This record gives sequence, structure tokens and C-alpha cells, in this order.
Amino acid sequence: MATQPASAIRVSSELTELGQLDPAEVLRKLETTPAGISGAEAVRRLGVYGSNEVAAQRPPGWPRRLLRTCVNPLVILLAALATLSLLSGDRQAASVMTLMILLGVTLRFVQESRAGAAAERLKAMIRVTATVLRDGIAAEVPLRDLVPGDIVQLSAGDMIPADIRLIEAKDLFINQASLTGESLPVEKTHLLETPAGAALELPTLCFLGTSVESGTATAVVVTTGAKTYFGRMARSITQQPAPTAFDRGVSQFTWLMIGLMSVMVPLVFVINGLTKHDWREAFFFALAVAVGLTPEMLPMIVSVCLSKGAMAMSRKAVIVKRLNAIQNFGAMDVLCTDKTGTLTMDQVILERYCDVAGTPNDAVLQLAVLISAFQTGLKNVLDRAILDHHEPRQAISTAGYRKLDEIPFDFTRKLMSVVVAMPDGTTRLVSKGAPEEIFKRCGFFDSEGTTYPIEPAFLEDLREEYLALSIDGFRVLAVAYRTVAPKAAYGKDDETNLVLAGYVAFLDPPKDSCAAAISALEGSGVHVKILTGDSDLVTRKICSQVGVATDHMLLGADVERLSDAELAQVAEVTTVFARVSPAHKQRIITALQATGHVVGFLGDGINDAPALRTADVGISVDTAVDVAKASADIILLQKSLLVLHDGVLEGRKVFSNILKYVRMGASSNFGNMFSVLGASAWLPFVPMAPIQVLTNNLLYDFSQVPIPTDNVDSEQITAPRPWDIGQIRRFILLIGPISSIFDYTTFLVMFFLFHAATPARASLFQTGWFVESLMTQTLIIHVIRTNKIPFLQSRPSWPLIATTVGIMAVGLWLPISPFARALGFVHLPGLYWPILVLTLAAYMGLTQGVKAWMLRRAWI
Repeated sequence: MATQPASAIRVSSELTELGQLDPAEVLRKLETTPAGISGAEAVRRLGVYGSNEVAAQRPPGWPRRLLRTCVNPLVILLAALATLSLLSGDRQAASVMTLMILLGVTLRFVQESRAGAAAERLKAMIRVTATVLRDGIAAEVPLRDLVPGDIVQLSAGDMIPADIRLIEAKDLFINQASLTGESLPVEKTHLLETPAGAALELPTLCFLGTSVESGTATAVVVTTGAKTYFGRMARSITQQPAPTAFDRGVSQFTWLMIGLMSVMVPLVFVINGLTKHDWREAFFFALAVAVGLTPEMLPMIVSVCLSKGAMAMSRKAVIVKRLNAIQNFGAMDVLCTDKTGTLTMDQVILERYCDVAGTPNDAVLQLAVLISAFQTGLKNVLDRAILDHHEPRQAISTAGYRKLDEIPFDFTRKLMSVVVAMPDGTTRLVSKGAPEEIFKRCGFFDSEGTTYPIEPAFLEDLREEYLALSIDGFRVLAVAYRTVAPKAAYGKDDETNLVLAGYVAFLDPPKDSCAAAISALEGSGVHVKILTGDSDLVTRKICSQVGVATDHMLLGADVERLSDAELAQVAEVTTVFARVSPAHKQRIITALQATGHVVGFLGDGINDAPALRTADVGISVDTAVDVAKASADIILLQKSLLVLHDGVLEGRKVFSNILKYVRMGASSNFGNMFSVLGASAWLPFVPMAPIQVLTNNLLYDFSQVPIPTDNVDSEQITAPRPWDIGQIRRFILLIGPISSIFDYTTFLVMFFLFHAATPARASLFQTGWFVESLMTQTLIIHVIRTNKIPFLQSRPSWPLIATTVGIMAVGLWLPISPFARALGFVHLPGLYWPILVLTLAAYMGLTQGVKAWMLRRAWI
């Protein structure tokens, strides 16, 4: 393998330093010349630095991805129990659990496999050529063959082929929206200036993934491939993402159940073995208890809930790419979003045209239109905004005007001029540019059609309106003119003694629906934070218009200085982050996650891909670049926060139904097994035969299949719904044992009233407990599924009602069915049934009371 020469520098770590050096010094450090390197040297360096390709590493093959999907606590647990069930001859239980494993693993594997295409899309974006000087001769070279030290030539429309340092530049404007989110092109120059902070802000540097809006330049390649800003983002989206809040919640719940099983199952085995002296029967009974405690329907319930939620969300213009993201969507309590295109229309418009006093003035607009219409070359977004500006009361046009000459824009002057023959026969030079540069060339100002000389005392007053517009977030250009004598050609020397006419101000305006959407999100417990690469002044203006507080604003340079712990603390109270890079966005999201927040990120540019992958739920739009869509979990068909808000509420409904199963299944199973422990120690026989335990569990699970169709109370979607394992644990420990109370009353009734105290009467005891257990845990679904007091105020879905009635009917029928003997059931005494009714009523009443007490203490 080739090694890097000692004289070469680690360009990726010294990019900012090179941006501040003189061009000649940069060439010396990179061991190149203005004529470029030789072809032989290029080949050698290609071996040292590698191809100029991003995301060149191959993604893991499908066996490795499948293995990674299977390494999940619940999958391993179900697989172990299915194997034991099969070895013990219970093929039915083994088949059900195997089906659950296949369903869960397949869905996750398919969804995660789609992310692997993101890197390929990145590479496809840059399969173009660049104009490179080698041996002093310009030639088109494939981007992948560029190396540090190559000299490249750029012109309007070109893509920046690598991270480069400008050597010469003329009228160069770069579109950096893909990296910074800034909607307006930025000026770049080879001239040394005081560094603005981060590398992206240096005017002497350009980056892979951006493009030339206008102008020409010659530059030297500094970094290529994976070491570029673009390349580092590509690596971040191909890496395996960290577990999301949903993944962590499922894992924590699974380990909670495994912990309960690790205590309960061995106790059941040992107690039954010691008291019944039949260790084989004790083993099978303990295995049945393990199956009873296992939430084996969780993968199916989760998958169906998520799939149903995905379909409902698609009807609301929200497309779900990764099903697990739906719960994260509902649990999200912080939404980080870019400004451009989300809060704004993503379209720069001419917002104001005024005279020096700030009064709207059509004459100023007429002058601006003349310059934009008559200039040659590629018109930038500001020129297009001027020409596209129309109001019914105006009749601004170029009819009757004739262009005589032009003084093009350059970076040093920061203005341009056209010379126009006016309809009245006079010749006028009209200039447009940076206000400070226009001021230097003005000797007069125009006020209501009258020209006044600019006295030194007036200069600050004239600047006042310009500064007010700038502070208010506008991009401002000054417009000036003067009457000139006809001649053959005009030059920069003619741009003197101008008359300051006024200003034109531009803005990417906020969407009309944005303020209402942000208010709705905040009302639903989702705090909106703005992460943008745009300037702080523009960002402050837009945020104030849409209702986002700007009292706490942090700049990218500030983020750079903070440690992770400090950033986590500051991010809690900061609502707006401006001038941030893609790496900053990632750090901010990670800092918020570290403090317990479930974070969503909405973005649509190349620069947003790393943040989309880091967030608990990445959100993009169907008009986004391919890389952003590939990195996102959820796609909005409309780039609207109102659509996003609808999706959030749907996500909360989905998780509410998942949580219903978790609460019902876990508390009921725990209560039953808690009863098993006591009964096993007390009775001379097993309280329920293994086949009866499995049948009870299967019927109960079937009763919960319609949970994904269940209605959700409006109160349950007013706030984020994250996983709260502490809450679930409290629910299990407090609600679960309630069923045991009535299990024990049933034991006493069967033992003393119906004399089922001997092994010869074991079938009667087991039948009585089977029916009571199935009835109570099936009916109690309707108490647990809602937080309303009383529960009858909440209407369940018809499928859930139907299965509840159906399963209870099956439970009543089984003891007298043809299957009774095979299941070990016998007929129950007539007195049993009124006692059962009283038991059900008391159970539901006590559970309702305990749940109301827990609600008052905010424990659920």
C-alpha cells in the first residue's frame, strides 16, 4: 500500500488553515504549481489518497444484516421457547411463536435494507467531469480521478468537484444551499479576508456538493473523496444508526419481562417439583408458565398497529418508510427543522423597494428592473426576483429604454452598472450593488424626485434605512443613477457622483400556514427548534414572523466551542440555531437525545442527511434530494408543518394501541403467574394443566388481535407518548396482583365450597380457575384500554367488542364442548356462575378504583 509523503499535509484537518493562507503558500504546501501537476504525479497521488468518491465502502451483505436483525432479546426469547415447546411435543405453541418471529424479523430486515441505497445515490450525483490543468494543458477529467494538488477551472453551472481553495476568482457566486440551507448564493473570492469562523463561511473555500451560480474561477484541490465535507456526510448515513426511542423501549420492556420470567419460572418449577414430586410434570408446567408470561403477540400486535397506522397516515399525505418510526413520531417532543422551505416558501422574492426615507417608490423599482433586464450573463436569484415581481397597479417594463453599455459586476467593487438611453432622450448610468460600496460613489440622494447633495452629516441618516432593513433580516441592495454624456464606452471611472435612489430588499417569506402549524405543534407538546445554515439576521426575522421565540439563539461558532455536556444544557433552552453546519446539526440532536428527548428532524437537502439519520425520526419531503429521502424514516407529500402535525397525532394513536397490549398482556400474565406461585405451594396438584395454560393464553391473545383497530381517546394524543418502562412496571405491579386477589377467592370457593381439594377433583378446580381467569382478563381489557373514569365513557371498536364477547363465549362453552375431555375440563356446578358474576363485577370495580388512584398520582 502506498504511504503518504512526509511533506504532504493532512488536508482534511487543515482545510480551514489553507483557506486563510496566501494562494502561493497554498500551492507550495500542496506541492503543485499554477500549471497543475504532471499526469504521472496524478497517478501516484491517486494511489496515495484514493479515488475522489464518497461512500466507497461496501455495505454489509444480507447475511450480516439478517443476523443483526435477529440479535434481539425478544426474538431470542421466542426462539428458545419455541424450541423447548417443539422438543416437548407442543407443536402448536412452537408454530405460533415461529410465525411471530418470522413476521417481526422479515419486516425489520426489509425496511432496514432500503437505507443501503443512500450511498449509491450520493455517488450517482457526482459522476461528472471537471476541467483540470495537468502538464499545463486543460482537459476534462472524471471526478473520481481528481487528487489533492490538481488545478481546476470553474465557470457558471459547474459542480464543485472536491473541497477546493480558490486561486483566482471573478464575479464568483456559489450556491451552497445543499450544505448550509442558505437560499441565496454566496460570494467567493481568492482574496484573503478575516475568517468568519467555520470553514463553510470562509470566502476562499468551496466544497464538493455545491455549484457555481455565476462567474469564473481557478482553484486547487485540497481534499477529495471521503475526507470532504460531503464525504463525511456520506459515511454518516451509511453507518448503522443508533437505536431509536422505540427500539430502546421495546428492548427495555422485553428485558423487564425476561427479568420477571427469570424469577417466576424457576420458582414455579422448584415449588411444583418439591411439592408434587413429579419433576417431569413440573418442567412442562414451568415451560407453560414461561410461554404464558411471554408477550409472544407483541411482534404481531406492533406490526399490525404500525401497518394500520402507516395506511392511515398515507391518507394524510404522510408516507412511512420505516414502520418503527411511527411510534417515534408520536413520542417526539422536540422537532428540529431547517428554515428554508419549511418555515419559508423556498423562493426569494422582492419584498420591498423604497427611497432613502423608506417610503415605497416605483421609480426605484423601475431602475432595478432596467439593470436586471439589460445585464448580460447568468441572472442570479435576486435579478430573477426583481423581474418576476408583479403587482396589478404597476406597469414597470423596459419598453422605450435601450441599453448602450454595461460595466459588469466584480467582487472588488461589489456592484454593477448599465448605461441606458431613456425615453426622454437622455443617457443614464444606473448602478445596483452592496449599499456600502454604492455609498462610496454617491454625491447626491433623491428625495421625492428632488436631488440633494450628500453632506457628511447626512451620510449616517441615509444609511439608517439600509441598516434597519438588514437588521430586520432582508438582503439589501442599493440603487443609484446619474445622467451621463453619450460616448463610445463607459468604465468604472464613470461610477462616481451617483444619485442614491433607494433600496431593494429581498426575503424568502414565511408560509401562511406556518404560524398556525407551529402553534398546533407546541399545543400538542412538540417544541420546535430551528437549525439552519442561514444567517442569524434572516433567521431571526422569519422566526419572529411565525411565532418561534428568538430570545435564545446560538450560532454555529458557539456550538463549536461548547463541550457535549455544555451543549446538552444550552440546547434545552435554545430555540434557534443559525449558521450551523451538518456536523453541528448532528451534535445538537445528539445533545437533546442525551437529556431524554425524543427528537425529530425535518430536512430536505444533502446537508440534512446526517441529522436525518441521527434523529429518532427523520422526516423529509417528496421534493427533497434523493439522499435526504433515503435517509429519512417518514416522507411528507407536502412540505407543511400542518401535515406533519396530523402525522404526529396519528403516530400517537398507534402507540396508544401498542401500549394497550403491553399493559393488558403484561399485567394479566403477571397476575396469573403470581397466582400460580401461591397455588403451586398450596395445592397437592398443579392449579392448571400445561395444555390449559396454553389454551388460556392463546384465547386471551386472540381477544387482543383487534387492538390495532381500537378507538383512541382524544386525551391520549394531546401530549407525546414515549416509552416509560417505570410506568409500565408500576402498572404491572399494581394492576397485575388485583387479578390474583380474585384468583385466590376463586381458589377458596373451589377448594372449600365445591370441595375440589384432592387430586381426584383437580379437574374441577382447574376448570373453575380456567373459566374465571379467562373471563376476568378478557373483560378487563375494556377497563385498561382507556383512562376515562368510568371506562364506559370510552367506546371501543366493534371488532374489539366482538372478540371480547366471542372469547368469553368460548370460555363458557369449552367445559361442555366436545373438546372438554381432551383439555381436562369438567362441568361446573350451577352455584359457580352467580359467584363468577360477582367476581367479575368486584374485579372490574377494584381495578377501576386502583387505576383512578394511579391517574391522580400521575403514575399512568
